[in-house]
Amino acid sequence: MKTSWRSASLVASAAAVLVLTTACGQDKADTSTGSQNVGAAPAANGYGSAGAAASPSTGANTGADAGAQTQSAGQLAVADTDKLGEVVTDSAGMTLYRFDKDTAEPPKSNCDGDCATAWPPVPASGATAPIGVDKTLLGEVTRTDGSKQLTYEGWPLYRFAKDTKAGDTKGQGVGGTWYATAPDGKKASGGGEAAAGGSAEAADLPGLSTRNDPELGEVVVDKNGMTVYRFEKDVPWPMKSNCVGECLEKWPVVAPVDAADTKGIDNKNDGRRGYVVNNRPDGLKQQSIDCWPLYTFAGDKKPGDTNGQGVGGTWYAISPEGKPLGKPK
Repeated sequence: MKTSWRSASLVASAAAVLVLTTACGQDKADTSTGSQNVGAAPAANGYGSAGAAASPSTGANTGADAGAQTQSAGQLAVADTDKLGEVVTDSAGMTLYRFDKDTAEPPKSNCDGDCATAWPPVPASGATAPIGVDKTLLGEVTRTDGSKQLTYEGWPLYRFAKDTKAGDTKGQGVGGTWYATAPDGKKASGGGEAAAGGSAEAADLPGLSTRNDPELGEVVVDKNGMTVYRFEKDVPWPMKSNCVGECLEKWPVVAPVDAADTKGIDNKNDGRRGYVVNNRPDGLKQQSIDCWPLYTFAGDKKPGDTNGQGVGGTWYAISPEGKPLGKPK
């Protein structure tokens, strides 16, 4: 059994607390922790740390018995959820998901191995369309192991191992690639901040980690999987945030995150520049990377959103090294 990022970092966390009197040019002593970079590259199957955290432990069960995860979906149904609106479920009320790394034309599943443990494929056998939904939306695809997987509007369908009862939608937004299936076959996208919180619980994300964005590359995300940004009008040395007052309503600060509670982040402290806390004049404490204060964007409603990218020509998603991603040269 693999050791989790949390338990693996406990010893490093206890020994890594540094008092940095000159880090980022701050006057006050800073007590943010420093450690070696504990990051890892995203998994090749595309679900990365989110899927790994979701994988059931060896010999243990995450909820319904293992057989229930692979049983026929029976007659599908459309459930109206508070967070996501209408979603497709199996006959037992378990939410059915689609994976952005799959393809619908032609149908193809790219979730195998450990990924398929965290996200059990729905068998095609015995499944029928929801009442009132065109049965031609249902189909099947042959997986690499030869089994037949149910498809919906061409998209292979999965359950999520951490959904333990009817109505659970803990898989929504995990890794920015997994989404409940809407009745038209598209991604269910309702729920806003509530949905984001649910996906964070499902993924058990660190305080800060990274995800691979198809356009921007490796992007820093917070504990809820929300994109993290830097502001080009800020000053890294001496560190100063120029987003104050009403600006903070749109761009909330990222609260301090212990270095041990990160994955894939450049959190080495070198005594001058590094992974330290910005003690703001307004009393807020704000995490920084390479002395750049960190923010999220109120206009991002779910994990994977990058609606703040390039706003005003001054806001950019931040890399794990503190660089602005996608900034024109």
